[in-house]
Amino acid sequence: MRKRFTYRGKYKPVNPEKYAGNVNNIVYRSSWERRFMVYCDNNEAITFWSSEELVIPYISPVDRKQHKYYPDFVIRIQEENKSRTIVIEVKPKKETKPPRKRTKITPRYLSEMKTWSINEAKWKYAKEFCEDRKWEFKILTEDQLAQ
Repeated sequence: MRKRFTYRGKYKPVNPEKYAGNVNNIVYRSSWERRFMVYCDNNEAITFWSSEELVIPYISPVDRKQHKYYPDFVIRIQEENKSRTIVIEVKPKKETKPPRKRTKITPRYLSEMKTWSINEAKWKYAKEFCEDRKWEFKILTEDQLAQ
């Protein structure tokens, strides 16, 4: 069995005053998350950012219990005379769509469906949470982060 490589580490910001949270515990779990951290840290229009500091409660469709969702990022962007707050989830594009239907139900397919249904619930609650605060919710994939 091949071991799956994961790209993880701690990010040390160049501009720690912009980070809202513990600057000594900024963890990335993918190269895309790290890339976005560098972008937030260096972009002058971003007045503050945080990573996995916000908690959004959601009801899981799997066990129908309340759980906590920690979106990847919250950023505030200053644009001319107004600011915008955006909650951002970084995901591989393949995880932003439901798994393709199969004729044979396998344990892998069931796992993919479970993950998809939980993610879908998290994003639904995140959108509502953001709308209540006049914030935005965005899911970024490699398509946006590769630019």
